[in-house]
Amino acid sequence: MGINESGQVQTLYWGEHLSAKDHFAAAESMPGASSFDLPVTTTPQEFVGWGGGLFVEPDLKITFPDGNRDLVLKYASHTIDANRLSIVMKDISREVYVTLQYEADAETGILRRSAVIENRTDAPFTIEQIAAGTWNLPRGTDYRLRYLTGHWAGEWSLQEEPVNPGKVVLESRRGTTGAQNNPWFAIDRSGSADQDEGGVWFGALGWSGSWQISVEQDVLQQVRITGGSNAFDFGYLLKKGERFQTPYFYGGYSGHGIGGASRLLHRFEVDSLLPHHPDPKLRPVLYNSWEATGFDVNEAGQMALAEKAARIGVERFVMDDGWFGQRKNDHAGLGDWYVNPQKFPHGLKPLIDKVHSLNMDFGLWVEPEMVNPDSDLYRKHPDWVLEFPGRPHTEARHQLVLNLARPDVRAYVYGFLDKLLKENDISFLKWDYNRNWSEPGWPAVPQEQEKNVYIDFIRNYYSILDELRREHPKVEIESCSGGGSRVDLGVMQYTDEVWPSDNTDAYDRLLIQNGFTYAYTPAAMMAWVTDSPNWVNNRALSLEYRFLSSMQGSLGIGVNLNQWKPEDFATARLMVERYKSIRETVQRGALYRLLTPEHGSEQSVTETVSRDGDQAVVFAFLHSSQENYPFPRIFLRGLDEGATYSISAFAGKLAEGTPKQASGSYWEQHGIDVDLHGDFQAMAFTLKRSR
Repeated sequence: MGINESGQVQTLYWGEHLSAKDHFAAAESMPGASSFDLPVTTTPQEFVGWGGGLFVEPDLKITFPDGNRDLVLKYASHTIDANRLSIVMKDISREVYVTLQYEADAETGILRRSAVIENRTDAPFTIEQIAAGTWNLPRGTDYRLRYLTGHWAGEWSLQEEPVNPGKVVLESRRGTTGAQNNPWFAIDRSGSADQDEGGVWFGALGWSGSWQISVEQDVLQQVRITGGSNAFDFGYLLKKGERFQTPYFYGGYSGHGIGGASRLLHRFEVDSLLPHHPDPKLRPVLYNSWEATGFDVNEAGQMALAEKAARIGVERFVMDDGWFGQRKNDHAGLGDWYVNPQKFPHGLKPLIDKVHSLNMDFGLWVEPEMVNPDSDLYRKHPDWVLEFPGRPHTEARHQLVLNLARPDVRAYVYGFLDKLLKENDISFLKWDYNRNWSEPGWPAVPQEQEKNVYIDFIRNYYSILDELRREHPKVEIESCSGGGSRVDLGVMQYTDEVWPSDNTDAYDRLLIQNGFTYAYTPAAMMAWVTDSPNWVNNRALSLEYRFLSSMQGSLGIGVNLNQWKPEDFATARLMVERYKSIRETVQRGALYRLLTPEHGSEQSVTETVSRDGDQAVVFAFLHSSQENYPFPRIFLRGLDEGATYSISAFAGKLAEGTPKQASGSYWEQHGIDVDLHGDFQAMAFTLKRSR
C-alpha cells in the first residue's frame, strides 16, 4: 500500500511473496477513464467513502443530520506494532475518523482486516453502508470467481464463473450467515485446471449476521472485492463519541492452486482462530440421540442408548431436542429451559452420572435464540421477539426469533445457559438455530435506532458465547443452524465445531463435505454415521461406506442403536478404533482433493498428510462401475519423495501386486490402484513413513 498525491490509501500489490529487496514506484492515482469515470473511481483504494464522484462500491456511506451524504476520506497517520498495522483516515471537513486495522499471520500470510469508524462530530449520524475494506487484484481479463451456494440439505455447492465487467454480489439478507451463499470467495486465472497449481486470491468474512461481498470489474478492467455487513435494510445510528468496528475480513494468496488456498485456510483456522488455538482439542467421537428418539427422550431410554454407544468406543454422548419445558414436538416449549419433570423426574444428574460411569462426557442440545408462541416465556414476554407492531408474525417451524439485541433478552439467554452449566456437569452444547429472520423490527428503541438490530443482535450472540467460554472454560460448543446456515469465520472464533448439513446421506455428504473444505477445516466439520436407508434419498448404503464417508471429518454417530445387530456393533467398534488411529491426521493435516465428486463424477478421492509427514490417509469412493472400466489410478501428493512409506488398507482392498513399501516418489508418480467395482463402494488406506 502507499499514500498517493491525493491522500488516498492505494493498493500497490497483492499476491505471491516478493523479495525484501524489491521496491515499488510511489503510489500515484490512476488517470480517469473519461469525464464519466474520475480518478476516485479508477484508483484501487483500500477503503473509500461515498463522495467526490465515486461510482464503484464504497466501503462507507454516511448520512449526516443536515442531510449531507458526501464523505471524502484522506490519510492522516499510521502506526506499526509488531504484526499489526493501523492507518487513520479522516474526512476532509467533518470529524469522522476511520482506522484501518491489519494483522498478518506469519505462518500462512493471511491478513485479517477491519475498520473502526469514530464519530467525533457534535451529533449522531447514520451509517448506511459499511465494509471492512476492499481487496484489489492486479488488472486482468481472465479471472475466474469461485464461491459456495446451497440450500437446506444441499449446502456447499462450489460455483465458478468468469469475472466480467460489472458486479457480482454474494450475500445473505437472512439476519444470519445463511446457506444460500457462504461468505467465502476465491479468484484465480481461468486457464488453471489443477487443484494444486496456479495463483489464487481468496478471502472470507468473519461475520454471522447479514453480509455482503461484491466482486467488481471496473472500466479499467481492475477487480476489487468489497465485503462486510449487508447494506440491505441497513442503517446504524452512531452517536457522538461512539465507535463502530466492522467484522473482520480475511484474505490470502496461494501459489499452489485452490487446494493450496484451502490448506492455508485450514492451517490458519486451527492454529490462529478456533478456541484454544494454536492447539485446539481433537474432536471426540460423538453419539447423538436425535435419530434414535426424536422428541421422545426420557431417562431410561437415554441411559440404554448410552450403554450401547459406549460399547463401540464413543467418547461423548449428546442428548438432543425434547428434554425441556413441555417439549413433545416442535410446536411448544422453546424458551422454557427447565428440565421436563415427567421425562426426567430426578433432573439430569442420574443420566449424566450414568454417561460418566461409561467413560463418556455429556452434551446437550439447545436453541437459545428461539421461542414457540406456545411457551411460558412468550406468554410472559410477547414483546421479546423480532416484530413490526400491528403486523402479523411470520412463524417458521412453529417458532419466532427472540430479539437478542435487547439487553433483557441477552440477560435471559445467558442466565439460563449459565444456570444449566453450573447445575449440571455438561461438557458440550449443540447450539441450534432453525429459522431465519422475519419482521426485523425493534419497537422498544427510538425509530432511528431500530436498524441497529442487525449488528447488536450478532454482537450480543458473540458476547454470550464469549462469556460462557470464560465462565465455563471446559465446555465445548457446536454451531448448528438447520445444517450449515451459520458457518463462518466469526462464529468459529467461539465454537469448537460446526454442523455442515442436516443431510447425512453418506453419498450426498461426499459433495457437501468437498464444498465445505474449500473454506473450512475438517477439524471443525462434524460428520455423522446415520441410519440406512437415509431419510433424504431413501438410499441404502453399507455401514462401512457410511463410516468411511464420515471419517473424512470429525466423526459422529447418529444411528438408532436399538435396531443394530451384533455384527453392526462389531463393524462400528472396529471403524471407531481405526478412526482414532488417523484422527489427528484427518483433523490437523494437509488435505488434497485428488478426485472431486463435482460435476457428477463417479469417483471421489481425498488424501490427508499429517503435520509431521509421517502418515497419509486416503479415502476412495465409487458411485457406480461402468463398462468394466477400472477405478482411476490414484496419484498421491504432499509426500517426502525420498522417504520410504509402507502402505496398508484398513477398509477394502488394494490391487493385487501393490508393493508393501515404496518411496514417496513412487506413490506420487507411479500411483496406486485399488479394487473398487460395483455400486456405492468405498475403501481407505494409510501410508506410514519409515524412520
